[in-house]
Amino acid sequence: MSLTRSRPPVEDARPRDIAPQKKQKLTKAERRQRRRGGWLDAFSRQNLADTILTGYLPIIVALIIIVLPLAWMVSSSFKPPSEIVTLNPTLLPQDPSMSNYGDVVDRVPLLTMFGNSIYVTIVGSSIKVFLAVTTAYALVFIKVPGRNFIFLGILVALMVPPEVSMLPNYLTITGLGGRDTLWGIILPGLGTAFGTFLLRQHFMALPKEMFEAAELDGAGHVRKLFQIAAPVSIPAIATVGLVTVVNEWNSFLWPLVITGSAEKMTLPVGLNLLQSVESQAGSYGILMAGAVIVIVPMLIIFAALQKYIVAGLTQGSVK
Repeated sequence: MSLTRSRPPVEDARPRDIAPQKKQKLTKAERRQRRRGGWLDAFSRQNLADTILTGYLPIIVALIIIVLPLAWMVSSSFKPPSEIVTLNPTLLPQDPSMSNYGDVVDRVPLLTMFGNSIYVTIVGSSIKVFLAVTTAYALVFIKVPGRNFIFLGILVALMVPPEVSMLPNYLTITGLGGRDTLWGIILPGLGTAFGTFLLRQHFMALPKEMFEAAELDGAGHVRKLFQIAAPVSIPAIATVGLVTVVNEWNSFLWPLVITGSAEKMTLPVGLNLLQSVESQAGSYGILMAGAVIVIVPMLIIFAALQKYIVAGLTQGSVK
């Protein structure tokens, strides 16, 4: 008769499934108390200096520098001259009126200039973005001879101010017959060093496996660009597009140099023409109204699509 020693049951070493604990829902009063506690902690004695120096003080300075002039401009556009040229100015108009905007329409061909700005912005921005996308793709995925030197030239162009090339561009455009024309405004600025640089850095962060798989399927560079690279880079392309649109719309110096008649001027140049017509101190309200007309379209577009700028600038920064 053989004796067998009974072994104690071995516990399973595998981790047991633990039921996920449900998060406890807080009442409105508890959430309010938690937020209040965080706010009070920020203003406690040990955190007061950090809260003011790194939080509220920069916000107040930014509001004074950025927001206050814009608010004053918008408010002054509704003021009569007596409320602007005074020893006791007020931020809000005491007797608001739309007469300044009516005077702007009467003194300059506003609709013509507005149409010129739209045409220059759409055509110039579309070509710039297309060239930036294709150039950045070529610098990353096509073995162009000397592409590192080409990219170095793009970086140099990014650091050189555009005023340096203004005289050569003026002589070239004038020789081609582009003086006082819309295409003369558009042509010199079709290249965008910023857009090419940003998209090149973004394309370099894309997974190479996608393009290798496309090559196995027989895809060429055109398909890889417009079916793979461009669709997955919408935020970065939108960022370049928005920055380009804002720059084209607000461009002043080159359109001022190359145009001479009001029929070919854009809105920023038309505002300068309005300043030449209205040289008296009592016409500040009209000038403010013209400035509001120039910047409001871009402010609306920028505020509506700013999330694409943030996503495009941060995309690819963290892998």
